[in-house]
Amino acid sequence: MTRQNRSSASDGGFGAGLTNAAESPERPSGESPLRAPPDAAEASPEAEPVLSTGPLARTGRPGASVSLHEPRQPGRCAPSGDVPAQPLLELDALWIQVAGTVCNLTCTHCFVTCGPQEERHAMMSSAEVARRVAEALGMGVREFYLTGGEPFLNPELEAIVEDTLALAPVTVLTNGTLFTERRVRWLAALTRSARHSLELRVSLDATEPNAHDAFRGIGAWARTMAGLRALEAEGLAPIVTFTRAPGVDEATLAAAAAAALRAEGLSGARLKLLPLFALGRELTRLGEPLAPRSLAGLPAGAFDPERLQCGRSRAVTSRGVYVCPLLVDEAAGRMGDSLAEAARPFPLVHDACVTCWATGMSCAND
Repeated sequence: MTRQNRSSASDGGFGAGLTNAAESPERPSGESPLRAPPDAAEASPEAEPVLSTGPLARTGRPGASVSLHEPRQPGRCAPSGDVPAQPLLELDALWIQVAGTVCNLTCTHCFVTCGPQEERHAMMSSAEVARRVAEALGMGVREFYLTGGEPFLNPELEAIVEDTLALAPVTVLTNGTLFTERRVRWLAALTRSARHSLELRVSLDATEPNAHDAFRGIGAWARTMAGLRALEAEGLAPIVTFTRAPGVDEATLAAAAAAALRAEGLSGARLKLLPLFALGRELTRLGEPLAPRSLAGLPAGAFDPERLQCGRSRAVTSRGVYVCPLLVDEAAGRMGDSLAEAARPFPLVHDACVTCWATGMSCAND
């Protein structure tokens, strides 16, 4: 993990490249990331998505294929042995839902159904976060992700960031619409002075303003772009996460995303692609029930315990400890009150588990 660096446009490139392929296996550590090409014609021929637009049917292990079956009871744990159980290999990262489910936007595809009036998970106080950070450090956690909802709505966020950053690297995930001039100056000063790295993750849902605003509300694109330009003017290089719809080619989207940001006068951001998840408000947006999917029947030899981020991370909210930030509204996703209680295998019975396994995606920065 590296500290945000002042961007440079001297080489004509775009940022530091694509940090994660949304529908391909995670790269081994140390391998160079795919660089976002300047246009679609120059897209790398080496970008080969694991999945086509057909049914999910491949695993991360070469030569191993698997059919993804319907679970006996959608949303409930299948009998022991029916589905693989992901062990907790070690606890490297902790996701902290500092804003609960409160957000200034009401995105039509939000996988945890956040919004201005959504308070199923409450905002976490700086004291509560500090307790969780201390608990996590005692179990070996090396980095923290602050999420929500929208983290910048938490009135104690600055204290939370400063206190946590004094102990370990921190990433703040945001929709990018609340970057005031004072806040950007604070982030820039903190980035330059902090002992550990501070990363900012800003999310976008399309490469064109109207399409993005259809997800997030009129004017959301303009406000986020203004925030990104303010960050870049202060020498910050955020990670910009683009949503990748099923069937969309990775290299084509990366090229379009880079071009869209350049058209807005941005050159220093890094790109990350993430798939849509059939969770929360996205189920309503789709407008029709989906056939339930499961990893039941995955051959034992095809299961790679290193593949999924839930092998090395957990998430906490005001309501307890969850297996990952995607499943904080799933009853079976809650693993206990403490991280020690959550240090056990998790059965991969959820639709989100299928998406993560089949795409090889990670919510983490790399």
